[in-house]
Amino acid sequence: MSDGTDKNSGGHGDREHSAPDEAALSERLGNLDQRLSRLRGPGRSETDRSGDGSGDGAARASAMARGFRLSSELIAGVAVGALIGWGVDRLLSTSPWGLIVFFLLGFAAGVINVMRSAGVIPEQKDR
Repeated sequence: MSDGTDKNSGGHGDREHSAPDEAALSERLGNLDQRLSRLRGPGRSETDRSGDGSGDGAARASAMARGFRLSSELIAGVAVGALIGWGVDRLLSTSPWGLIVFFLLGFAAGVINVMRSAGVIPEQKDR
């Protein structure tokens, strides 16, 4: 089974032909890097060349904080609605209708709060 030929190279001496291809590829990559640096501007190219690949840590933390804020807005709306519905059911003995209705109202309120926080819906202004 092992006849001494490399299956990846095809037996055509690809190592001899790969040096000019690698040089051309490196040149094209360098040209692309220069064009991208001009398009991005001076501030972004310095952070991209840092080599860590993680991007800006502050922007990443800010995005994570915003995600936690949006998810907590939704969870809080649902939890408050369910709690009010459970209380209404306990007081009026309407189980499970109060929980169902207020759970859905809490979900709707949570979605509206998330959309408002995300900027999809503009904030209501005082008149």
